[in-house]
Amino acid sequence: MSFVSLADQVRPSASDGGPTPTVRAAQAAFADRFGKAPQWLAAAPGRVNLIGEHTDYNGGFVLPMAIDRYAIVAAAINDDTRGPSGPRVRVHSTALETSVDLPLDAALAPGEPTWANYVRGVVRGFQRRGFDPPSLDVVIASAVPLGGGLSSSAALEVATATMLEAATGTTLDPREKARLCRQAEHEFAGVPCGLMDQLASVLGDEAGALLIDCQFEIVRLVPFADPNVSVLICNTNIKHALADGAYSRRRAECAEAARQLGVPTLRDATPEMVDEARGIFDPVVRRRARHVVTENARTLDAALHLEARDFASVGALMYESHRSLRDDFEVSCPELDVLVDVAGEIGDAGGVLGARMTGGGFGGCTVSLVRTRRVAAVAERLASEYKRRTGCTLTHFVSGPARGAHLITPTDAS
Repeated sequence: MSFVSLADQVRPSASDGGPTPTVRAAQAAFADRFGKAPQWLAAAPGRVNLIGEHTDYNGGFVLPMAIDRYAIVAAAINDDTRGPSGPRVRVHSTALETSVDLPLDAALAPGEPTWANYVRGVVRGFQRRGFDPPSLDVVIASAVPLGGGLSSSAALEVATATMLEAATGTTLDPREKARLCRQAEHEFAGVPCGLMDQLASVLGDEAGALLIDCQFEIVRLVPFADPNVSVLICNTNIKHALADGAYSRRRAECAEAARQLGVPTLRDATPEMVDEARGIFDPVVRRRARHVVTENARTLDAALHLEARDFASVGALMYESHRSLRDDFEVSCPELDVLVDVAGEIGDAGGVLGARMTGGGFGGCTVSLVRTRRVAAVAERLASEYKRRTGCTLTHFVSGPARGAHLITPTDAS
């Protein structure tokens, strides 16, 4: 399979289109809070990962799709820097209705409130690269569900970076922009994530999903625009916290597996290598390795089938991926399993081609491939069965592939 990098063909920022309801909310909140219109509106999408989970930080393959749920950062220059606070970035979150001042005359460090660490980390990344932001007023509005495994944090990071590019008059290479945001998440949020989420948010494309080779940071568009098949995203509304240690433990277990196999990363391992090392591994470490090497193979196969519009084969691989994440990587949870089980019970006859958990795990969302004509019936069945079996309430939406990070001219967003 050949790869053509999208990073060298990224579309310029433009004012057309955009997630209008969230943009309007950001503009209104900015005007209410600061008494003026924003100079810049930056948009960055969340993502749903069709397949390829916990492979990115192992140098493997992932197949995410940017979704039409965006984080919006509205900003304008703040010329009032004469007070005791000095030069600063004043940030307000509409979702949390809280604000924070980030001083620009000292090195930023992680702090409270914790949601602002994503912004702190991106601002610090620009400062380190010699692009010093001016004093700014900032409002954040987001339609990406928090804690749902749809990369709300990456969307915020990338939207902030896109705004800072405009405010500092610079343009980062798309890969470097994603790396800067990943570093912010590592150092300021304490999550040792791979690069998938940030790359998907930067380079998302309405034409399809992105097959990402995480070792070489190469991105290839996999066309996916069939009106007969929809992507249904179901939120368990069970929150996960990837910084609580479980994610870090999985990453450490993968590194230990690579060490025992004598390879730089699990990207370089094969299923045969893992099977033959049966007597060497701790059973837990071996299961982690088995998931990663088989998931890499599934992801490459899924990309080929998706491009060929063989959606039944893609769906079968999604079910396999979920079983591996549940049994070998142990990052699912009962609520996610119920949704995938019900999707399987509905089956192809009822319009479901495949389903799996998506994101880091321990809660969050499932992603299902569904025949478009049956989406409403499938969503209703999933919601009712989920309520009956868990006592919890499901939320869901359908998304097509969405555009990556871009600027929206404020006058065009009304």
